Amino acid sequence: MNKIIIKEFIKKETDEQIALITKIEAVLYIKGRPISKKSLSELTGADINSVNNAINELKLKYSKSSSALDLIYTDHSISLELKNNLNDFVEDLLPAELKTAVLRTLATIAIRKKILQSDLIILRGSSAYDHIKDLLDKSFIVKRKQKDGRSYWLSLSEKFFQTFAVSHEFLSKVGDSKK
Repeated sequence: MNKIIIKEFIKKETDEQIALITKIEAVLYIKGRPISKKSLSELTGADINSVNNAINELKLKYSKSSSALDLIYTDHSISLELKNNLNDFVEDLLPAELKTAVLRTLATIAIRKKILQSDLIILRGSSAYDHIKDLLDKSFIVKRKQKDGRSYWLSLSEKFFQTFAVSHEFLSKVGDSKK
């Protein structure tokens, strides 16, 4: 009887650890910039030791040569980035000379379809202000003043749909699958 309880406890602990690893990986991907372990702890609701354990697991995952991604440590922060040896390859693939971080910001807008600039800054960090400027300059997004507030609504332009060959219907399905 005790062995069954212990096995269930271990499985639950493992499942929780996997979920934390997945959460941390998602946060690092979405933020697209270095983030502290303390912030990861706050965002995931996990203690620092659990965050450290999950980061060590991610280190192992991304240390494999078959992975395109790498965990980068800078000034007590962690980020998830493309391995350096793939930068030239990816730059040729990026349409309209958009950097990866700007594309991530654009993807966030695309998934949400319409998002307040203030909410986007919370999700992507203050560097998103520069991303928004780049996206506006390239006419991939439209910026409209919020009626009852100080922020702006950001949405996709027709140029986005033409350039990336993505339909409104496809984005609707993407948004619906997240609910």
